[in-house]
Amino acid sequence: MAHELGHHHGHHGAVSRRAEIIEILEAILLAVVAVATAWSGYQTARWDGRQAHEYGLTNRYRALSNQAATRSGQEELYDTSTFSFWLQATGQGKNEEAALFERRFRPEYRPAFAAWLQTDPFHNPKAPAGPILMPQYHNAMAAKAKAYDARASHAFEEGTKARERGDKYLRNTVLLATVLFLTALAQKFKVHAVRASLLGVSAVLLAIGVYFVATYPTA
Repeated sequence: MAHELGHHHGHHGAVSRRAEIIEILEAILLAVVAVATAWSGYQTARWDGRQAHEYGLTNRYRALSNQAATRSGQEELYDTSTFSFWLQATGQGKNEEAALFERRFRPEYRPAFAAWLQTDPFHNPKAPAGPILMPQYHNAMAAKAKAYDARASHAFEEGTKARERGDKYLRNTVLLATVLFLTALAQKFKVHAVRASLLGVSAVLLAIGVYFVATYPTA
């Protein structure tokens, strides 16, 4: 009888130790998953903020590019119109009127006009049709529009990257939430084998989630 009582007591002690070990592992797992979930959620918010910032820059640079492009088009139209009036006056021998239009040329246009005259356009059939076709012709607003457009494209790409990275952290947060659910579910079972199995699955998922947290870029 005493032997059976001792055996029963030893078996009960072993079961209690296994239960304590499982509880300790669950506590450790919950602590790790809590930290990992908090960090993953924080990074999700940070990348969402980065995405909004970059997309905001994209809209701003697009607007500036459109403004510069509109101004560039207006200046090119002015250059072409003024040159047409000059050409008409020159062809009619109205030198004073031609000189008046020449004085109205924009400073950016003058180097191209001077270079065009050097091609002897009135006698050289191979000369460009106008100064606007010369390599010397430069429109600062057109260059600015192009630069703003490039910056807008870069900001959009960065915003897209931020969105993708935020989505990764969001999916990882869902994975870690699954770990919390399984761990809480395991605590409902009294059968140690079932409890340990759920704990093992949770540990594997947690390891994956922690790996993602450690390897994903941070904002």
